[in-house]
Amino acid sequence: MKLVTIDAPPHGHTGALIGSDVLDFTAAAAHIPIAEWVPTDMRELLVAGKPALELVASIVERAAKTGREQTALRAAGALRPRSEVRLLAPVPRPNMVLSHGRAYASHRGEMRRGGVAPTGDTPVAFIKNTGSIIGTDAPIVLPPQCPNMVDFEAEFSVVFGASCFNVSETEAMDYIMGYTIVNDVSARDWVEISRKSEWPGDRDMNRMGKQLPTFCPMGPVIVTKDEIPDPHNVNVKSTLNGQPMQSANTSDLIFTIPALIAFFARWYPFEPGDVLTTGSPPGVGFGRDPQIFLKPGDVVDITVDGVGTLSNRVSAS
Repeated sequence: MKLVTIDAPPHGHTGALIGSDVLDFTAAAAHIPIAEWVPTDMRELLVAGKPALELVASIVERAAKTGREQTALRAAGALRPRSEVRLLAPVPRPNMVLSHGRAYASHRGEMRRGGVAPTGDTPVAFIKNTGSIIGTDAPIVLPPQCPNMVDFEAEFSVVFGASCFNVSETEAMDYIMGYTIVNDVSARDWVEISRKSEWPGDRDMNRMGKQLPTFCPMGPVIVTKDEIPDPHNVNVKSTLNGQPMQSANTSDLIFTIPALIAFFARWYPFEPGDVLTTGSPPGVGFGRDPQIFLKPGDVVDITVDGVGTLSNRVSAS
């Protein structure tokens, strides 16, 4: 099942992707009365847990069947072609996006050549500003104060479906509801300062370059974890203006997803709707020779097997 948040007043409507169509649960209630019980907010839906997801699954199953009911849903505008529906990030405002930085062995190698690869035997992460979240098809805006070294990072990401704190690796996956895509957009202007400085505040400048408005594209969907039976065998790819940039399989992750969850849950109390990224594969613009950074008019597409494609055009401020 692929859940979405539809751009609708006042703060979006929960829905589902059914083939090439989008079902709006709010609009569907007139023809499928039980849809009235589905929260319009994705976080509220996930907080409601397994019963709510089972309810949603039954609604999706009914709407997917061709016949009189589906015809009525289309006539009411509750079931529309994806091309006609604007989507927000599937969780527009989670409590937290935690972005893992020590991810693929191959990406560590390319960043080490640039002198900035983290070293050590434990995961590292930073909190991504939730105010930077946008959905698929929304523009990445180059900030006027640092427009020249903006980079892309394709990241396969997990979405929590239950409160998760101080859990073991063996139970960690029980707290995951599904998966989505995050583009950890990064202004690289402070990389050299970060690399050379011994002062922690200067090193934090590199992370601050990831917090700007529109620097956290997310989506287009949350796919429930039953549809990706092995999250450690998933292809992650990005293209820039149609040209291949990043390509990796999650089998190359340095740390498994349960290991990441168990490690970070020692400090961070994850809540339903929170997102943990697994980090970026190789091929980012900063790691290339010559380096490649985003320009107005560029289009970044990130595709993950079983999830879909997160697509964003770049615009000037």
